[in-house]
Amino acid sequence: MNSPASPASPASPVSPVAIASLDVGQARGRLAELTVIDVRTPGEYASGHLPGALNIPLDRLPRALSVLGDARPELLLVCASGKRSADACALLAEHGVPAATLTGGTDAWAEHGHELHRPAGSTRAGWSMERQVRFTAGAVVLTGLGLGLRRPAWRLLPAGVAGGLVLSALTDTCGMAALLSRLPHNRPRAVDLDATLAALGERLS
Repeated sequence: MNSPASPASPASPVSPVAIASLDVGQARGRLAELTVIDVRTPGEYASGHLPGALNIPLDRLPRALSVLGDARPELLLVCASGKRSADACALLAEHGVPAATLTGGTDAWAEHGHELHRPAGSTRAGWSMERQVRFTAGAVVLTGLGLGLRRPAWRLLPAGVAGGLVLSALTDTCGMAALLSRLPHNRPRAVDLDATLAALGERLS
């Protein structure tokens, strides 16, 4: 008689990555000893960033892993509100690179009355990704409602936006932001990113 098969051992649960964080006061007090990386789009970075921050957009962060892996000063990752920088910290942690996120991001930094710098030669502030999303969503809804007066099928457009916003809130993601980040004004030129990585390498050497 065949012996009963032993039950398979349950798979070990995957431990969530613990993300270190600094609040505005802690970050300001240690700013001189931190390497600050702003993971927003170039347009957002141009609208104002922490003093000394270098811009490496979140979707370009994998290109910087080889440089960031050699970092000795503590890395502080920054975005507008802290969501993208926390995602960036998790990505770095997967590759063995420790980093902290700024709680509340540049929004909290500015709310505390601290100065934001702009790139040299920047004459016009860019829109934050949140502002771009609000504008695009509103414009699409108004367009769908206007066209729906002639063709009712166009009313599905604002309904789709509403559904997307609900899904975005439930999953804490934003597909519209991901699409907008690929527009030319939100994308760094290759030469700009190469220069940033070179500057980062010099700073960490």
